[in-house]
Amino acid sequence: MSKSLKRVAAALEAAGLGSEIVEMPGETRTAGQAAAAAGCALDQIVKSIIFRGEATGHVVLFLTAGGNRVSAAKASAVAGQPLGKADADLIRAETGFAIGGVAPIGHLTPIRSWFDPRLLDFDMVWGAAGTPRHIFPADPRALLQAIGAELADFTE
Repeated sequence: MSKSLKRVAAALEAAGLGSEIVEMPGETRTAGQAAAAAGCALDQIVKSIIFRGEATGHVVLFLTAGGNRVSAAKASAVAGQPLGKADADLIRAETGFAIGGVAPIGHLTPIRSWFDPRLLDFDMVWGAAGTPRHIFPADPRALLQAIGAELADFTE
């Protein structure tokens, strides 16, 4: 088991989510791939969109429904700072995950995050579990609480 996968499993357990992490036969790097693998609606996928805060230099995380797009202008307003592209090295350094497997939970450092209200329309959502082939199911309300994210309107 990879370090990333172990970290997500430990974070889920510590948060009381105890979700079963599922290894898929194919990649789940994109929301479409994850939805197909999980057999769920595209919007049931928790997509992790990361930006670099231009004022702080640290990453910020927007967790959105798989079919939604993050509005850069709305995200910047919600974050209270201009946002830019976070490169792969910064993402890995602060989250501990590679692009395509960034989990909503289990980061190396605390990351300020926001949660798309659309995810609350479902009884269950699926998030990346730290690798491009592992995902986990969770109650979106429990996940929101465990992450400590803020509900916000940041989508187009």
